[in-house]
Amino acid sequence: MSPATWTRGPRRPSWLSPKVLRTEILAGLVVALALIPEAISFSIIAGVDPAIGLFASFTMAVTIAFVGGRPAMISAATGAVALVIGPLNRERGFGYLVAAVILGGGFQIVLGALGVAKLMRFVPRSVMVGFVNSLAILIFMAQVPEMHDVPWAVYPLLAAGLALMVFFPKVTKAVPAPLVSIVVLTAITLAAGIAVPTVGDKGDLPSSIPVPGLPDVPFTMETLKVVAPYAFAMALVGLMESLMTAKLVDDITDTHSDKTRESVGQGIANIVTGFFGGMGGCAMIGQTMINVRVSGARTRLSTFLAGAFLMVLCVVFGPVVSDIPMAALVAVMVMVCFATFDWHSIAPKTLKRMPVGEIAVMVITVVCVVATSNLAIGVVVGSITAMVIFAKRVAHLADVTSVTDPDGTQVVYSVTGELFFAASNDLVGRFHYATDPDKVVIDLSAAHIWDASSVAALDAIETKYAQRGKTVEIISLNEPSARIHKTLSGKLTGGH
Repeated sequence: MSPATWTRGPRRPSWLSPKVLRTEILAGLVVALALIPEAISFSIIAGVDPAIGLFASFTMAVTIAFVGGRPAMISAATGAVALVIGPLNRERGFGYLVAAVILGGGFQIVLGALGVAKLMRFVPRSVMVGFVNSLAILIFMAQVPEMHDVPWAVYPLLAAGLALMVFFPKVTKAVPAPLVSIVVLTAITLAAGIAVPTVGDKGDLPSSIPVPGLPDVPFTMETLKVVAPYAFAMALVGLMESLMTAKLVDDITDTHSDKTRESVGQGIANIVTGFFGGMGGCAMIGQTMINVRVSGARTRLSTFLAGAFLMVLCVVFGPVVSDIPMAALVAVMVMVCFATFDWHSIAPKTLKRMPVGEIAVMVITVVCVVATSNLAIGVVVGSITAMVIFAKRVAHLADVTSVTDPDGTQVVYSVTGELFFAASNDLVGRFHYATDPDKVVIDLSAAHIWDASSVAALDAIETKYAQRGKTVEIISLNEPSARIHKTLSGKLTGGH
């Protein structure tokens, strides 16, 4: 054993380094400040008191810091989750919303354990773009009521807030522009005595940390039937957004994260949040970028401190937060919409270069989400549409050519391409059963059999030739194709 081994000892956490510790603390504080306006805004989208969104952001961030799979990623109350469960709160009450959050967390744990993270690779990019764009549209639509039938002073405040968030980053990025906008607009309204709707008008902020409890709902099958659809939609949306954000952080930091652990961790965090009376949440792209890209955080400590600092700010400085004008929060959310929307995806140059099918998938995803206000439905419909378009495109690549021997005793059919259900339906009609010689050879050296439909098609071809007293020989199958053909041939319809 070398001297280096004797003195190595247990490895210290990276955040114990003074430089890293300072970075993580400052990052956590900046993120906490940036979380306040969005948590309140998302609470309003969900139709609950601001304290509910702040509680959720606190418990989500603190819990995911321990159980998540992607260090430095921020999870808190989000617009995606608020949009999904908001209707349940308005129709049935807050107790049902909490029950949906807890059940949704349970669904996420199950989905995570079943390996749902691996399924994300089957979600096409066009669906991802449609998902992001529709999320931006829905968040903007949720702001419209806050800009309707309000005092005239709201509009110049809104314009001022947007201007600050556009131009302040050109001066410095040390302090988040949304925070600067909120502080400036709050100071103006208080100093000038401008009467506009404020956060305090939406509900009281917390004066103490949350305490655990059970949701106020009857524990019956009827309640489960009402809550389950919203909970499952929330689970899917939360996992999609979290896994997309985790992949983005992986790319930025050149590190790998455990997506299965992240999926299960999101479920645990939502269950904890639900029992503490929060509205649930998932990973936040905006706050995660502030933490990782702007502040340079890389460990779980920044995520934990973001949640801890958030609750301290609310409990200690609650009266100040109550005076924030709603116009400031609307401005923040409008900027979030513009920042979230993928403008490049609808640029004329992009649309000219993109295949028509991919543009259609993106549009269908957006239309479904906006029409149903359900992000999960849009992603599922968009993904199915993309798969159908892909299957149709690949099916057309399958081809059949034939060469007859000079003596006319044998014909060789060469099949090329991928043989699966979409291509197999046309395969049977590509052969000349009546006029072919008595011996038929089907060469599959340039083809691959993927499913039972293809084997059934080959069986049908053999049967049609056999009815005419002709023999068929299938040659040159690759190993996987030969295996599935041997296993299924003659057994799908009770024989030839």
